[in-house]
Amino acid sequence: MKKYSATCVLLILIFPTYSYSQNSDLGNWLIYFGNKKIDSKWNWHHEVQYRNYNAIGDLEQLLLRTGIGYNLTENNNNLLLGYGFIHSQNYIDNAEDKINVDEHRIFQQFITRQSIDRVKIQHRYRFEQRWIDDADFRLRFRYFLSLNIPVNNPDIVDKTWYVSIYNEIFLNDEQIIFDRNRLYFGLGYKLNNNTKFEFGYMNQFLNTRNRDQINLITFINF
Repeated sequence: MKKYSATCVLLILIFPTYSYSQNSDLGNWLIYFGNKKIDSKWNWHHEVQYRNYNAIGDLEQLLLRTGIGYNLTENNNNLLLGYGFIHSQNYIDNAEDKINVDEHRIFQQFITRQSIDRVKIQHRYRFEQRWIDDADFRLRFRYFLSLNIPVNNPDIVDKTWYVSIYNEIFLNDEQIIFDRNRLYFGLGYKLNNNTKFEFGYMNQFLNTRNRDQINLITFINF
């Protein structure tokens, strides 16, 4: 198990080296994740992400995502079928003009969780079918690996500060397979069993550039 934990950390540190980024700028993402427990097996996931090119007010992307999940085992293995709507406002060749792009997305994902001592580990495998402006169809695979480490308590319980680290790699079905990689470091606070907050920094590595993001995240379970 210790060998496996070391491998997870190594993967987090190695993935970003695969990109050859050149330019970087700072944006801000405001994120809400909600999860409704329907019963012991079923859950309803929903989220809103408001992404800005700057601190706030210059919209990059509005993302709305929802899905129905099923627990294969209690709290550790979850299958989910979901839908997402993504509205993007993309700048044209670094000019002041933008173009609007709308995307409809169906996705399937599997989440598995485990603990090694104080470290909480989550793996997420996601497969996406993407319809962009109702004309361009694409497929994409994503692998997400996260570590949450409590600071002031031996476990992440009520009133606990914790460190959050994750890495997510995106792979296309096109000639250029690598899409992007996201590396994130954050500080979180679990207020109670239903609410968590995180403040973090994310660097998004693309094929020709990278983006720096400040993330403000709220998690609500009800």
